[in-house]
Amino acid sequence: MNRSRHWLTIKDWDAVSLKKLLELAIRLKQNPLEHTPLVGKTLAMIFHKASTRTRVSFEVGMVHLGGYPLMISASTSQLSRGEPIEDSARVMSRYVDGVMIRTFDHDDLERWAEFSEVPIINGLTDLYHPCQVLTDLLTIKENFGDKYDWSELEVAWVGDGNNMTHSWIEAACTLGFKLNIACPKGFDPNSDILNRAQTEGANIIIFRDPKEAVAGVHIVNTDVWVSMGQEEESSLKRSAFDGFQVDENLMNLAHTEAIFLHCLPAHRGEEVSEAVLESERSKVWDQAENRLHAQKAILAYLMGEMD
Repeated sequence: MNRSRHWLTIKDWDAVSLKKLLELAIRLKQNPLEHTPLVGKTLAMIFHKASTRTRVSFEVGMVHLGGYPLMISASTSQLSRGEPIEDSARVMSRYVDGVMIRTFDHDDLERWAEFSEVPIINGLTDLYHPCQVLTDLLTIKENFGDKYDWSELEVAWVGDGNNMTHSWIEAACTLGFKLNIACPKGFDPNSDILNRAQTEGANIIIFRDPKEAVAGVHIVNTDVWVSMGQEEESSLKRSAFDGFQVDENLMNLAHTEAIFLHCLPAHRGEEVSEAVLESERSKVWDQAENRLHAQKAILAYLMGEMD
């Protein structure tokens, strides 16, 4: 087992460690107030991007685990005035027991990790969103864990080759499930991330037709077409993604037991239809709740050394 010091990307964790995180998340969900390994510990939460689910779930999670969350807005701290990350990381390490960062450039997060003496947690970057994908894996385990091994599952990602896609690629590489990615030409995931995973044996295929990607899969997953900070591309993307909406016709091509996932917020009528989002197959509300439990597992594992 590889007990990584930070939570930056899924590829930094082996399958055994990732599965242990999921098992820990399930235990914490079953008994949400029973375990308090973070008594007397503080988590600094640094936000360069707006947030609802990330902020609330990490704050509540720290309280449940006995710790204290400290909200830091980049715009009202010295970070906005150009203090070097190297300095901020070393100073913050003297104050707190962990740092969660939601930011733009993934390289900035790597620099935080290089100079920090405490765990750094990726709350989201433009390149990866490992907290959300761990949450999605937890939701999948709850729905299919007793029926299928990870290697027997098939997942379809329908939409942009964005930070979510990259973390899904790494999860597929680590756990061994099949991943079909449906995206228009010109919106593929990062080629280095994809090529690395395929070189390591991951079963990942790029499709241009969502119908082909979704056929027979157990999980259908999507995200908004226009990510935060890309609003100027909205018209271009809505045109390019015409035909990529997850609607009832598309869902009917999936496995009879298939579930629908969306990391939220959702744009009803764009990437997903109202009917699918509100259907019995939709697990998005369980998925949203699981942000709390999955992130509590990360916090307890990294900061409380809880297995």
